Amino acid sequence: MFFRNLTLFRFSPAVAADLNRLDEALAEHRLRPCGPMEMFTKGFVPPIGRGEEAALTHAVKACTLFTVGGEDKLLPAAVVNDELQRKVQKIAEEEGRKVGGRERKRMKEDLLNELLPRAFVRSSRMSGYVDTRHGWLVLDTSSRKSAENALTQVREALGSFPAVPLAPEEGPRVLMTDWLANGNLPAGLSLGDECELRDPATATGAIARCRRQDLDAEEVKEHLRNGKQVFLLGLTFDERISFVLGEDLIIRKLKFLDVVTEELGDSHPDAQAEMDARFALLTLELERLLGKLEEWFGLPRPKDN
Repeated sequence: MFFRNLTLFRFSPAVAADLNRLDEALAEHRLRPCGPMEMFTKGFVPPIGRGEEAALTHAVKACTLFTVGGEDKLLPAAVVNDELQRKVQKIAEEEGRKVGGRERKRMKEDLLNELLPRAFVRSSRMSGYVDTRHGWLVLDTSSRKSAENALTQVREALGSFPAVPLAPEEGPRVLMTDWLANGNLPAGLSLGDECELRDPATATGAIARCRRQDLDAEEVKEHLRNGKQVFLLGLTFDERISFVLGEDLIIRKLKFLDVVTEELGDSHPDAQAEMDARFALLTLELERLLGKLEEWFGLPRPKDN
């Protein structure tokens, strides 16, 4: 249940009020199995529990959890092309003629229709939650494309969901470079053991990646003196959460430290109760972290029109 990555969006108080119908809206867009002739299907699945009767949302105070599911057919192009080539070769040998472009195209379509119903199906899941009090959409992914796809699914379910990407008033790259170069970290924040430094002058500039490295080391400082800037920085917040923050403000490698996970205890009556407790703890910890991100980088919540 603990998220491992965070891609963030923001929405206004008026949008938050509309999210009261989220559970009802998602019910009309539940994931259905991929049909014989479909390449993929998308929809929502229960974040906690299983079965048709399980709820598609789970709320703790102002935070509502949901999960976007998908089924994708695995039909590699190489498999189709190899089979097509065998059929073309067979025609050449048995009928002594070449296969033209139009016939080859028709044969390929026939092959897809033949192979698609027998293709393996791969399931995918992505969890996220909305915090209506503070106006955050939090998605458990480090992929901007996957996050946008999930946001599209929510928008289709609701009819409209004007959540927007973060628009920092403080440049993340400049601010994180200052943190690393001069040690001017905000209270409660400390350096981790990972960073990625790049020369911002060119797209193909030099890159220095450090892992399991003392970031106060002289060799790291030398890279900064030579003009490199921070694109990824490992950080620890209040000695409770470690993560790697990108200049795109995507949080990667999120990890709750022992002091947090020990608060869960081990007295939950069943798996569902444990999941419920984990989500409550997750949102409580992230509420504090996201509030600080808003403060450090200037991440205004959109206003109502």
